[in-house]
Amino acid sequence: MILPDAVCGHKYRNAVVSTVIVVVVMVALRLCAQMVGVGLASGGSDARVSLEAASHWEELVVGGGGQQQPTPSRHNCHYYNCFNVYRCGRNGNQRLSVYVYPLARYVDEEHVAIKPMSREFFEVLDTILNSEYHTPNPEEACLLVPPIDTLNENSLRRDKIGQALSMLPYWAEGENHLLFNMLPGTPPQFDTSLGVGRGKAMVAGGGFSSLTYRRGYDIAIPVYNPAHQNEPLGRKPGSERQWLVVSSQVNIHRDYREDLEAQVTQVMAEGSHSDLLVLEKCGPDVNLTQRCRGDQMYPYPGILREAKFCLVVRGGRLGQSVLYDAMRAGCVPVIVADGYQMPFSEVIDWREASIQVYEEDLPEVMNILRRDVSMERLGEMQRQVLWLYEQYFATMKDITLTTLKILNDRVFPAHARPLSLWNTRPRPSAVANPLFLPLTAPASEGFTAVILTYDRLDSLFQVIQMMAQVPSLSKVLVVWNNQRKPPPQASLWPKINVPLKVVQTRENKLSNRFYPYEEIETECILAIDDDINMMTADELEFGYQVWREFSDRIVGFPSRNVLWSNDTHSWKYDSEWTNEVSMVLTGLAFYHKYWSYVYTTQLPGDIKSWVDTNMNCEDIAMNFLVSNLTGKAPIKVTPRKKFKCGECTSGDLSANEAHMVERSQCVRHFTRVFGTMPLKTVEFRADPVLFMDNFPKKLKLYDDMGSL
Repeated sequence: MILPDAVCGHKYRNAVVSTVIVVVVMVALRLCAQMVGVGLASGGSDARVSLEAASHWEELVVGGGGQQQPTPSRHNCHYYNCFNVYRCGRNGNQRLSVYVYPLARYVDEEHVAIKPMSREFFEVLDTILNSEYHTPNPEEACLLVPPIDTLNENSLRRDKIGQALSMLPYWAEGENHLLFNMLPGTPPQFDTSLGVGRGKAMVAGGGFSSLTYRRGYDIAIPVYNPAHQNEPLGRKPGSERQWLVVSSQVNIHRDYREDLEAQVTQVMAEGSHSDLLVLEKCGPDVNLTQRCRGDQMYPYPGILREAKFCLVVRGGRLGQSVLYDAMRAGCVPVIVADGYQMPFSEVIDWREASIQVYEEDLPEVMNILRRDVSMERLGEMQRQVLWLYEQYFATMKDITLTTLKILNDRVFPAHARPLSLWNTRPRPSAVANPLFLPLTAPASEGFTAVILTYDRLDSLFQVIQMMAQVPSLSKVLVVWNNQRKPPPQASLWPKINVPLKVVQTRENKLSNRFYPYEEIETECILAIDDDINMMTADELEFGYQVWREFSDRIVGFPSRNVLWSNDTHSWKYDSEWTNEVSMVLTGLAFYHKYWSYVYTTQLPGDIKSWVDTNMNCEDIAMNFLVSNLTGKAPIKVTPRKKFKCGECTSGDLSANEAHMVERSQCVRHFTRVFGTMPLKTVEFRADPVLFMDNFPKKLKLYDDMGSL
């Protein structure tokens, strides 16, 4: 009787276990379905995927019964009455967070699309979704971007677009929403702002006048022209261009054309046959690639590359694509459109890249240009035009990112780029050292050792104990870059005779090494890795004394070089032990704390984000920065070349070949951003007096200098 009971009990237990497994699986599947549903509703990663899968977009009917009506536009909006700044900064970063609604196909009651998505608007959304500003969570978003294409008002059904906007779940009368519009208005009125009911929404618009532009709220953007993207940039110097002024627009008012034709007659009478060229369309049909002057045909926009100045005259709309074409051609634009809000005027100083003439002065434009613009100024303006174009205008991606950067600076003004950085291109031949320091820095202050660490406690403690032996050490600052693990408690740290501070970072970024921490009270900083535990006190003390004499340079121990490759026609990173030095790595280097401030706030382009994303090359970026601003090479100290920690076998970035490839990529990318190769190559090394002489050690100030 016992055996059957045991068998029954065993079968009963199996049945219970099976039931429990089925229940757990069903619950898990339900939770996964809910998580997927939340992801779809929030427009997170699915928004990025659905951008490529238009056939799977949800179809939403606009105009059905009971739907909300368009929200009337608030033309009196400004930053302080329509923008909710308290939505910003919720992610803990001083960076804009932008949410893109899930993509959908908006149709009317007849299931006809109210506005198909243009390729340009597709690029706008794609740029945002793949940028550092994107967030998949609408609750964390500072800005919200509707997936409704409003770039060209000519093809908009205004009432339906307004209703579609009001249907958005987080619309709230358009608060903190951003719309993109390059061609506002419709014929014959051509309003200068988007004529869609948009509530409080901000507009990045391409045709604002000073009357419709809400300063400090809207963003003025260029009118992008996708028709001539295969045309080369106009890099021909102004002195080699055939025409002084070219007018290539076919849509300017008859009165303006008569003013220009009168000046053509005048310059021809003076014998200046290549001063002014006024073009029009060739025949009744509009050909985007041709312009004509009588029977003479000219390629467009190629003719702009032969002009020193290009006229941008008010047309039906204030914003004209010829401005974009002129900049691409390296032709200095002459703006004849009263009240036109120039693109990105919030940050760009157009006085350095354009000539602006009142419409009533158009009959005198030739005299103005001859009298007021020298050939030297023309060349400078031409270079500025091309640089602005390549930085902010070249593609829809550039235009979108520039718009977001301007908004980011507006929302977080403490972290905003100064206007000088927006407008100053790299000038290799005009280095101006920003540091006005004594010939020799005072010795009494000493230096602060800044140690970047993650999780190598043994070698970190060895480095701290080694640093404590250096006479000029003033303080040790440990930058704890590990967010998953707290630093050890105070009782476990080495006991040294100078202050020891630990700062914890919010994110694991290599750039945290160069942040200007308030705990740094000395002028001199020694940046040192947590595995450089082989140095002697004499080497470090001598390095500091050398820095005192070269306090505007990077002074350190591990040196590297960059070489030009004739095979790839590009720069590459070189770590061979040679006598040539163009970089000193900041894994062990002294530098002035001013450079930490410049690196954190004024590093050009996307270099800082590149470093943090790739977790590499922060030392190369610092060398580029210092050499670019000072025009000087770093100083290599002592003959030691080997700095690898013998006990540190893991986490060594330099241990594989892929690291060298990445470093070369960094060099090439930084060169493109700076617009030049700023590094200076020298054959120079600083050694102590009597270092190689055969004298007793007691006669040498620094006798323990280590070996290779």
